Amino acid sequence: MQALQVLLEEPIRLGSILESSSVQAFSSLTKIIGTLGPKSRSVESIESMLRAGMSVARFDFSWGDEQYHQETLENLKQAVKNTRRLCAVMLDTVGPELYVVNDKDIAIQLVEGEQLILSPPDNNNNNNSNNSSNAAAIAAAAAAAAPCSTKVLSVNYDALAAAVKPGDTIFIGQYLFTGSEDTSVWLEVTETRGTDVICKINNTATLTGTLFTAHVSQVRIELPTLSEYDLRIMSTWGVRNQIDFLSLSYTRHADDVRLARSHLAKFGDLVQTQILAKIENYEGLAQFDEILKEADGIILSRGNLGIDLPPEKVFLFQKVAINKCNFAGKPAVITRVVDSMVDNPRPTRAEATDVANAVLDGADAVLLGAETLRGLYPIETITTVRRIAVEAEKVFNQAVYFKRMIKSTGEPMEHLESIASSAVRAATKVMAAVIVVFTSSGRAARLIAKYRPTMPVLCIVIPRLHTNHLRWSFTGAFQARQSLVVRGLFPMLADPRHSVETSNESILKVALDYGKAVGIVKSHDRVVIFQKSGDSSLVKIIELE
Repeated sequence: MQALQVLLEEPIRLGSILESSSVQAFSSLTKIIGTLGPKSRSVESIESMLRAGMSVARFDFSWGDEQYHQETLENLKQAVKNTRRLCAVMLDTVGPELYVVNDKDIAIQLVEGEQLILSPPDNNNNNNSNNSSNAAAIAAAAAAAAPCSTKVLSVNYDALAAAVKPGDTIFIGQYLFTGSEDTSVWLEVTETRGTDVICKINNTATLTGTLFTAHVSQVRIELPTLSEYDLRIMSTWGVRNQIDFLSLSYTRHADDVRLARSHLAKFGDLVQTQILAKIENYEGLAQFDEILKEADGIILSRGNLGIDLPPEKVFLFQKVAINKCNFAGKPAVITRVVDSMVDNPRPTRAEATDVANAVLDGADAVLLGAETLRGLYPIETITTVRRIAVEAEKVFNQAVYFKRMIKSTGEPMEHLESIASSAVRAATKVMAAVIVVFTSSGRAARLIAKYRPTMPVLCIVIPRLHTNHLRWSFTGAFQARQSLVVRGLFPMLADPRHSVETSNESILKVALDYGKAVGIVKSHDRVVIFQKSGDSSLVKIIELE
């Protein structure tokens, strides 16, 4: 496993590090996913986030009701229209999440060394409330639970005592162990009594807010990966808004992905929705290879997974997992990189290094959660991550990466991948400013991105006419937006009124004019073009006048 791609053979002049970064109008090659919430849902805020570099908007249904998220999405649509910047939509499922409801919203002071009891709600009908409306389930759990105190917390899972044993570890907090450990508590199970779990408190903490997440380290929770609530939201909110991505929380097996895909396939156009499997517990880690084969991409959820894994193993999982995604040509998304920016306008030095290392490891995108959802500096966070990514991309050793990728692919190479890799090689050799690829399915563009060209790839999606439920429509919008999670791809949707054979030259002119407008191409630059001509694929190099 070779993960370090820094240009060590071309020593960097240390004095250049002191020079200010050049202002870049165009975004980083690495994509940024922002979670929209209380601090980032107004039209003005979303416009600023789009201009700062956000390419995918994530809607986290573990909190907030359907109407709340719909209002936020309408604001996103208006912001996209105002800024003329494309943005994809990601629905993040709840999954088998354990939580504690603090209905009175009182601060709970927990002291190291003392005892804490975790108890299910009195009404067993509400214990597995994950399976109904999430907002209603939380309200029902709160009604059935005893008030939270320094001695007892009520957890929404009546089988917890049967699942754990003495010595097991449980974490509880609003945002689990972010680095500020006085807001999350680390518990050790000492015994079980009936349905109650008796724990020892291992760190002094103050739990604040109305809802705390609970995570039991390396213990299987017998709740479905897709709850009834998740299935309902997919079939209502998801269908109504034609979601581009489904973030499948707590993916444990490849069958979880298959189930989600079969459910999406029931709803017409959602058969095109891509599924990003979220790996966040030991089961998902153990089944990673099979999940990767079935999913369209992977989200490395380092929050919960970082609790299941020993701290010294987290980096190893990240590098190996990203490496596997790269070889498979599927997007790898990294989470939890700048937690401190929830409350601060600058990241820590370690966090800044972490973002850069994720880029150098080969990550396609960085996912921001609490930093943009409830953080005080959502726009500054996106801007900072983007600037760090740009600097890391400058020293990414594409030559070493390219050789490894060619070697791993083996021979004989598939026709389309052979041409795609040749396009990247040609663009590197002639120092092209940009690669332009014409595609209908997006596959050719993703294969080019697999070889990590150092220049942006303008992905021109040619719509195709197809039938669906006895009506004619054009595809292309999904494919264009879905490229927004792939490193280096920047989509343009061609006018469906033009045919592929007669419009490539005119579409190319539009693409290059756009490239000039945003500053990625200029006079006398070389451009590599990848396109299909009949049954053949070809690569050509042009020099702009």
